[in-house]
Formats: sequence, C-alpha cells, structure tokens
Amino acid sequence: VAKATGYVNAGTIEMLYQDGEFYFLEMNTRLQVEHCVTELVTSLDLVAEQIRIASGLPLSFTQDEIVRTGHAIECRINAENSAKGFLPSPGTIHDLHIPSGPGVRWDGGYERGDTVSQYYDNLVGKLIVWAPDRDRARLRMLRALSEFEIDGLHTTIPAQKLVLEHPEFAANQHSTRWLEEKADLSGLTSSAGSSAPADGDSSLMARDVPVEVDGRLFAVKVWLPEAPIAGVSAKKSSKPKPAAAGSGGAGGNGTITAPMQGTIVKVLVEVGQEVAAGDSLLVLEAMKMENHINAEQSGKIKELRVETGKTVSAGDILIIIE
Repeated sequence: VAKATGYVNAGTIEMLYQDGEFYFLEMNTRLQVEHCVTELVTSLDLVAEQIRIASGLPLSFTQDEIVRTGHAIECRINAENSAKGFLPSPGTIHDLHIPSGPGVRWDGGYERGDTVSQYYDNLVGKLIVWAPDRDRARLRMLRALSEFEIDGLHTTIPAQKLVLEHPEFAANQHSTRWLEEKADLSGLTSSAGSSAPADGDSSLMARDVPVEVDGRLFAVKVWLPEAPIAGVSAKKSSKPKPAAAGSGGAGGNGTITAPMQGTIVKVLVEVGQEVAAGDSLLVLEAMKMENHINAEQSGKIKELRVETGKTVSAGDILIIIE
C-alpha cells in the first residue's frame, strides 16, 4: 500500500478479518495507539524507526528479518463509567497503582494527583501484555487488570475484565458486534474508588484468580469480599441497571442533574414547554464527546438552570420538570 501510494514514513493499515479473508478499511499516516501490540510481537521499536525515517535514514531491519512471536493484548484504560453506558468520567486521580511483571507494559503519563480534564481525550493510558499464546496473554491481562488500582474516577477496567473472563472471548468467538449484542454490563458497579468493604461484611464471592509464578500461570480459587474494584457483583438480585449514555441523573421530583462534568453546548427546551419521557433536553460536551441529556419523565419544564456555554459539575441541577 505504501509503495502504491508513494508514502514514506510510519503508517497504520486497518483491516477487518472474517471467514479467512482480510478486508481493507483505511490507512492512517501515523502510528496509532495499538502500535504497542506490533512492537511486542515483533520486538521492534516503531517510534525509533519513525524518527530514523524522518531523519533521512533507512530502516534498521529488512522485511525478511521481521519475525512475529507470541500474542499481545492491549487494553485502553479510559476515564469512562462502564456501568452507565461508558459516560465520560473526568476527575482527579487520588491514588494510582500500575501493575508490573513479566510481559506487562504500561504506556501512560498520569500520576497520583493529576486531573483527567473534561476538555481533552479521556485516555488514561494503555496496558499491554505479551505471552507465548493468546490464552496465556488473556490470563496475564486479567491478572494485570486485577492489580490495577485507580481511585478518584471511573474507568473501563470493570468492562474489560468482564470481556476477558467471558467464555466466548476465551474461545475466540467474539466479533465487532459482540459487546453490543452479547455482553451483559448490568452487573458492573459504578464505584470510582478502590476501597475495601467495611469490617464485618460477610458477603463473599468465589473467584478464579490467575496467579503468575516464575512465568507460569495457575488458576487459584479464592473467596473474596465483594469489593467495588472487582467490577462485578455476585448478588444477582441486586444488579444495578446501567443508565443509557444519554440519560441525566434523576434527583427526585422531576429534577434532572448532570451525570458528569462538562459544558452545555445546546439547550433544546424552554421554560413552560411540555416534554415526554425520553425527549432530549440539552447537549452536554465532555472529553470531546457530545451527550444528549434526556427527560426521565413526562411533564412541563418548570426551571431551566443552565444556558449554552455554562460549565457544570457532576450532580449539578440542570432542569426541573413538574
């Protein structure tokens, strides 16, 4: 592709794979966030090679010297609330523990005390693992995600653990539509912290925890408290239902609150207007994404407490419906 288009530099080819065939999507004239996977399975430093090309130097290897070894998996750790339709979750990182160990790589710039701003991309960092084969890479990623601790904001970690633990993913039977069609996110907690349960809490759950010893993986069954960091509740009857990505918070008595910090970019209603449940009331922008805030009940707009351009915090009252 690069030769046919006369392109000289690092680039990323995107393709889909189905039924033994590859289908070309597009080429991006840059390295993308997934380039770490290529680096781990080829032992190449693509960033260094990109700099060499820009400096007028040739590549440090030939095509015949590229050898792919093992399997790599990358998880993008985003500041999003998996339990509420992956709503953006800006905030300050109060505590941060990055996993490590054989075959574990972390690419990120945030530290304890830093703030993930509502005005920029919500990527906290990239967690990448390598192992000799896919299943061991999957188990290694599960171990790394279980050790990852971040307090102060929601992340995609609970959803990623759910996917990696699912039998269909383990059997390599997933697709690009799998998350929307098959995954049950209703049991995910929405806690933004990593605090342990209170003393005396007798609610325990059995979990098979992957443990790595001298490069070998073992599945060990342990009984653990239902800590929020686990991301999945074992109590089937008390699963919280995730709010839709466009839903506002209900503060009671028709109060619509901001589900996240952001900026009001469009107000779609006015005082006195009749609305039905599900109608869009306003548009809230956070982390480069526009989120429609919808009415959760029918009624008349009694109060409108925001205007276009106003910055709001999570929990702020936006609209009151009577």
